[in-house]
Amino acid sequence: MQSEARPLSLARNLKIGLFHLGSGITDVLTTGVWNRIMISDLGFSATPVALLLSLRYFLIPIGIWSGEISDRRRFLGTRRLFWIWSGRALMLLGIALTGWQTAELARANLLAGGGQISSADWLILALALLLFSLGSALSGSTFLALLYDRAPRRQRGQVVGIVWAFLLIGFMVAGIMFGILLPEGVGETRKLTPPTLRSLFFITTGVVAALWFVSLLGEERRSRSDRSSANTALRKGQYRADLAFIWEQPSLRYFIGFLIISFICAFMQDIVLEPFAGDVFAQSPEQTARFSAYWGGMSILSMAVALIITRRMARITHSALAGWGTMLLTVAFAFFGIAALTKDAALLTPGLLLMGAGLGVWNVGTLGLMMDFSPAGRAGAFMGIWTVIVTLARGGGVLAGGLLRDVLLAVGLPLARAYGSIFLFEALGLVGSLLLLQRVNERAWLAEQQNGRARIGVTALAEGLES
Repeated sequence: MQSEARPLSLARNLKIGLFHLGSGITDVLTTGVWNRIMISDLGFSATPVALLLSLRYFLIPIGIWSGEISDRRRFLGTRRLFWIWSGRALMLLGIALTGWQTAELARANLLAGGGQISSADWLILALALLLFSLGSALSGSTFLALLYDRAPRRQRGQVVGIVWAFLLIGFMVAGIMFGILLPEGVGETRKLTPPTLRSLFFITTGVVAALWFVSLLGEERRSRSDRSSANTALRKGQYRADLAFIWEQPSLRYFIGFLIISFICAFMQDIVLEPFAGDVFAQSPEQTARFSAYWGGMSILSMAVALIITRRMARITHSALAGWGTMLLTVAFAFFGIAALTKDAALLTPGLLLMGAGLGVWNVGTLGLMMDFSPAGRAGAFMGIWTVIVTLARGGGVLAGGLLRDVLLAVGLPLARAYGSIFLFEALGLVGSLLLLQRVNERAWLAEQQNGRARIGVTALAEGLES
């Protein structure tokens, strides 16, 4: 029997957290900067850009596959690090190639007048984003498994809490970093040149490579031993039984509906928010790059408050937190919609802060519900099912945001009205998800389960943030 992992010191935990600091920076680069450059500055359609950016979410089943193999076999003496290093190397290659090709597109557009791209150009970008997405899928789940291996049971909540906080800090750091690297000004004074784009992507590649290297260095010992392989047929049969069980439970069916609709509507803005500010308010890349610092900082604050509330006020349920977060997001998108329709830029900052507050509370609530609705003895499998659902829904939201923008423009809506319609659609969709959430009977489910596991994960997370 494998002995429990030795406790991690705070310094070691912070070192591991650097991994998600790098992940947060790459998230902002792709869905906060590159999408804006391609759509607003270079004049390309949002749909293909959204499709390329959503690949990382649609490839999530590959992460389940790599995670299962890492449970059973070692490669080059390591169980987790082989997949993590391989995946992050693919991501670095994808980032660099994306930056190089985007710079070439900018050079061509300066000569041709904008919006010019060949099939070969799209193929190169598709290859770059495919490498990035494949690397993210291969390494994401195995990194979480490494956290599980490295920390003893009682410390896992603290470890995950610190690492998750680093991801949000990465959003803030990226907003400041890209605001410095990107040029100021608008129109002809912007000077978004090919050398500027190459520097942006290549510097980011170097920074995140260093963060990932330091984070993972020495975090897994090499060994030649392997655990015995699990029975694959039995595992597949159990997954089918889990899915059948979920479908038989009304609360779980409504919960799935809430997850799908709320994740789609919450992340449609991923692809259009920065282009919206550039197209409607003529804000520079330097200005829109700082958006992530605004909402990321508010997310950290609201998440910490929500986690502490779940620990100290047992009567506050996770469904209540999810509902409050959803309402905050609804108001935030209403702000964006009104800002677009009235062309009032003063509403942008309040909208960003409300979005950050909503995301923080909503994340704690939905994560807590996923834990609550994971029965004892099958928690790992059920968390895997919930993770696949929300990841695919997020990818669908990114794709839907870009597609809806292009469709609305194609039918003749002005830019401001097209963007406003997207944000208001998100707000209405979130209201619909709230109606489904009201049908979710969390207390009855927990009573039926008759176990004390409900708040373990999120409460431990709160303890980690408080310490």
